[in-house]
Amino acid sequence: MTDDAYAPPDTPLTVIHADHAVLVIDKPAGLLSVPGKGEDLADCLIARVQGLYPEALLVHRLDRDTSGVMVFALTRHAQRELSAQFEARKTKKAYRARLWGHLEPKEGTVDLPLIVDWPNRPRQHVDHVNGKPAETSWKVLGHDEDGTTRVRLFPLTGRSHQLRVHMMELSHPILGDPLYAEGPARDFPRLMLHAESLRFNHPETGKGMTFTAPVPFR
Repeated sequence: MTDDAYAPPDTPLTVIHADHAVLVIDKPAGLLSVPGKGEDLADCLIARVQGLYPEALLVHRLDRDTSGVMVFALTRHAQRELSAQFEARKTKKAYRARLWGHLEPKEGTVDLPLIVDWPNRPRQHVDHVNGKPAETSWKVLGHDEDGTTRVRLFPLTGRSHQLRVHMMELSHPILGDPLYAEGPARDFPRLMLHAESLRFNHPETGKGMTFTAPVPFR
């Protein structure tokens, strides 16, 4: 997938969970979370969601090319409560990814501050002086015969492009990444990054809830 033309998938919404306060959706890859600048970038997940749930409110975002679990609020109170959980890092997020190369060791943590690379935005880059703290843990799930690695990623912070930049900094970019992968690592039909699970406390009951979406790639 490239950045040349926006061609969002024409697929129906996949609702994982809905109640009076929260709505959980399995976002497809290639669809913006919110509208971009210009009519050609108007189609997005929040617009599609509001077509069925007009009261839906944004809580967080996923990159256009990332698929997986996203939660929306259905009341202002729920939006405030959920947003506060994300801000305070009380949510638990797990992603699945395929990486270029043979990542070792089996698990570890990347702790590198990030900031927008203004001349090349929307790219982000590491900046030890001005960057905001960003931390990602990983666990290797397996190494494939084609020389790639399957991993589960755990973002401990929520910076833009955090997982993508951190894996690139390990010299193991995420396969199919149009911004950070190069050469054969980029030559895949989609960004191999999926928000597999999200855990948060229900904004009304306080009960811990975990939602998952099946990984759409091998």
